[in-house]
Amino acid sequence: MKDKLRIVFLGTPDFAVGVLNALVKGAHNVIGVVTAPDRPSGRGRNLQASAVKNAALKHGLDLWQPESLKDPEFLNELQGLNPDVFVVVAFRMLPEVLWRIPKQGTFNLHASLLPQYRGAAPINWAIINGETKTGVTTFFIDHQIDTGAIIQSRSCPIEPDDNASKLHDKLMELGTELVLSTLEAIAQGQAKPQPQESHSALKSAPKLHPENTRINWDQSAEKILNLIRGLDAYPGAWTNLMHQGEVFKVKIYEAQKTGLEASSTPGQIHFDKKGLYVHCQDQQIAINSIQLPGKKKMPIQALMNGFSFEKEDKFV
Repeated sequence: MKDKLRIVFLGTPDFAVGVLNALVKGAHNVIGVVTAPDRPSGRGRNLQASAVKNAALKHGLDLWQPESLKDPEFLNELQGLNPDVFVVVAFRMLPEVLWRIPKQGTFNLHASLLPQYRGAAPINWAIINGETKTGVTTFFIDHQIDTGAIIQSRSCPIEPDDNASKLHDKLMELGTELVLSTLEAIAQGQAKPQPQESHSALKSAPKLHPENTRINWDQSAEKILNLIRGLDAYPGAWTNLMHQGEVFKVKIYEAQKTGLEASSTPGQIHFDKKGLYVHCQDQQIAINSIQLPGKKKMPIQALMNGFSFEKEDKFV
């Protein structure tokens, strides 16, 4: 191998930590880490450090948390590090003045097989859309989001029982291997980036928000179950519960098929000693894990021990 690459790592959430840990243990030289500023979190609104910040401090790495990625002092300091490459994992969009600093470019790890599922939530949307395969891709950053030339990629099956949490962990491990492989190719001068292919039917991975995470009970059981398992880690698929003349928001984190056809209007609830069931467009599903307002996520049996569902109750 040629000389060690001088790497600056940019990332924020848990997904990026595995990659950072591997880089620190690897053959190259991590000379700095850039992550998001501490943000207020929780009911107390106490400042919360990012997962990447905690990992960087643990490893004793130099750390930057700029509010603005165009801050001249920040840019000058990174320029002064004389970096060979920036490695970006689950970070925000970079301005050109930043990603052009390294001599050998800035590459990003994306949790999909590009060009499919460009955007903020590729792991979630692959499951929500019922895909049976996804993967990870490294690409050189350019002026648009997730459109740069592909360096390397690796695929991963999505198993029927995978949810976003399980797939996240699989892709984090696979992505870590891919980043190391990509760095090796760059160090050896063997990286051969290829432009992304043009597709007429690209599937996107937009940011998750209340409008696209709400359960539509008029859909098939399969689509609803895909939504629930695709949102299990965050933010949770949600619906409104009509109970005793009131309507309030609940989140459903786990559910499963019952094999029973729907025999009532979509969203209608029925229950017995074994569990809680909901009618979808075509079938019934069983709710396994749920969260009521102001409560923690809990198994359905724990909820039913202290909450009295009624025959007229309905999800809407």
